[in-house]
Amino acid sequence: MESWVRFNAQSQAKERIFRAAQYACTFLGHALQKNGASAELVARIKQLEAHMSLGRKLFRLGNSVDSLEAAKRAIHLSDVVLRFCITVSHLNRVMYFACDNILWAGRSGLVRQVDQDKWGQRSFRYYLFALIMSLTRDAYEIKLLMEQEACGKRQKGTPVVEREGSGSEGIQGSARQLTVRLQVQLRLLCHVLRSNPPLLLDLLKNACDIFIPLDKLGLYRTNAGFVGLCGLTSSVLSILTILHPWLKLKP
Repeated sequence: MESWVRFNAQSQAKERIFRAAQYACTFLGHALQKNGASAELVARIKQLEAHMSLGRKLFRLGNSVDSLEAAKRAIHLSDVVLRFCITVSHLNRVMYFACDNILWAGRSGLVRQVDQDKWGQRSFRYYLFALIMSLTRDAYEIKLLMEQEACGKRQKGTPVVEREGSGSEGIQGSARQLTVRLQVQLRLLCHVLRSNPPLLLDLLKNACDIFIPLDKLGLYRTNAGFVGLCGLTSSVLSILTILHPWLKLKP
């Protein structure tokens, strides 16, 4: 099992490159079609996109095993929230990749009677729930870091809180305090994300990816250009984490 996981990790970079190329074709095809390009050129771009998608599915044949192993490791995390979010996310990815493998078998001709629409919808549902769990994990880690940062600042000096007046002065004072608190929280959030590049990249990657299943499932319709741009951006961010492993969020 461990040998297969190590072997499968070597194909992840190639899969990310194919993914970036696929969504680049999606974005380019939409832009060309919108700008009145010839139907033949648009058809060629879409055909290239389909070939890239099929190639990606070939590279992902062993990803279910990799995700299952990651879920087994996440079960032993001490933090209950992280344990739940990461484990459930990986288990949904196991099912997503399994559905994706069935789609590959159908499109490659190995299995003839495969309902592409049904299995495609199933795979995107699992993918969406995995992304929701990943974003929940990101939000939880941001919350913990912001609380730690705020506690550190309180130890250095206690902020002075103005007393509220009465009537209109009290309302204006409350509004000012609320504005100040929002500004403080925003600055704290920016500081936390700036100080933790792996968390920032994971948040951006998941935020971009979530629009893909939302569009495919019809929950939030955008357009092919936006989906292609989101997929291309998240693919580039994923490639960065492979080139620079310290940028990958752990655990």
